[in-house]
Amino acid sequence: MRQRVVRVAVLAVAVALVLFALPLAVLVRSAFFTQERGDLERAALGAALHVGPQFASGDQVELPANLTDGQVGVYDLKLRLRAGRGPGAADTATRAAGRGVVVDGQIGDELVVAVPVTSSENVVGMVRASVASSVVWARVILAWLLMTALAVASLLAAILVARRQARRLSMPLEALSAASQRIAEGDLAARAALSSVPEIHRVAQTNNAMVSRLTEMIENERHFSSNASHQLRTPLTGLQLGLDAALENPPADLYPILLTAAQQVRDLYRTVDEVLALARLGSDQWLVAAPLPVSQLMGDVESRWHGALAAEGRRLLVNIEPDLTSREVPGSLVTQILNVLIDNALRHGRGVVTLTVREMSDALAIDVIDEGSVAMKSAELFDRGKSGGDGQGIGLALARSLAEASGGRLVLSRRSPATFTLLLPGDTVHNERPNELSAK
Repeated sequence: MRQRVVRVAVLAVAVALVLFALPLAVLVRSAFFTQERGDLERAALGAALHVGPQFASGDQVELPANLTDGQVGVYDLKLRLRAGRGPGAADTATRAAGRGVVVDGQIGDELVVAVPVTSSENVVGMVRASVASSVVWARVILAWLLMTALAVASLLAAILVARRQARRLSMPLEALSAASQRIAEGDLAARAALSSVPEIHRVAQTNNAMVSRLTEMIENERHFSSNASHQLRTPLTGLQLGLDAALENPPADLYPILLTAAQQVRDLYRTVDEVLALARLGSDQWLVAAPLPVSQLMGDVESRWHGALAAEGRRLLVNIEPDLTSREVPGSLVTQILNVLIDNALRHGRGVVTLTVREMSDALAIDVIDEGSVAMKSAELFDRGKSGGDGQGIGLALARSLAEASGGRLVLSRRSPATFTLLLPGDTVHNERPNELSAK
């Protein structure tokens, strides 16, 4: 690219110089010859002043030296050279001056100017001034050489400026290309450096924004499998344990076992649908997706987790402030977060698990409380991959990411008894309700 920019700039300057220099060269030549004719005419007129009124009767003429670089001669009416230097016989220009007019022109290889010498309004002689054309051409050529030197200097300056500008333009593009190459090789942390050139600056910004978006999408895809497996692990485990127990000790009546398995399969299907739907939707739509009244959502959660907690000899209590029972919340989002928190209480907590829905300032707060305590550091509690037990450290990180991506918050409000609080904005559900999710 640099070479192309330099070539284009140099070509443009060269064309400009040619278009400017050719007419200028013609003008310089014309100006030098015109100036020389003026000098010859002044020299001839200066010599004519030294011709006395008795010149026609034989008076001698003394011409001053250095009137011109050429020759100055005085001729009488008989066309003879009487003083100065010049051809012995008058030429055509000198003869024409004898008619009382100033004559200039080029005769042979000389520039010639001839003026009449008058006395009492009568022509008594002629003065001829001349210079070799080669003298004038030497000046013209010298001027042309200076012009050429200036043109070459201008061209060299243009090359230097073009190289500098080419480097200024190409370096950010080369850096952008290198960053794109690193990204293509898998380095998603690579970013293009911003440029002082506005157009390239915008391209780099757009490229970085695109890479950041792609990186986010790839990260979401990477996390989706682990998130989905985490959300599906509990219902699958319960289903497997129930079926394994029935296989080891087949009861006389299989209907209750099949009924429980069918319910767990329905829960499993619902979890799959909710996880996939959340993955399809943008996070800015989660707060208006699948709205459910608080009472219905808590009833579904209680129905789902009552059996799992009862099997461990534990209870699940739900408390809802009376004026919040009909309040609508994003069903799929809140369900997934509560599933994580209750599963965490089942695995790592103890005693009764209590769900409390309450109004807090301009937010809706849902507390998940158990009778255990939290020993992990607050800074590590929600880190992905960090676990206080034998888990994979995905659940709480997933729950917090779901809450924060939708504009809410998930915090550990108390360590003992362990209390996690989900805060949702006061206007969690609007009139706009996407069709991608439906309450099940």
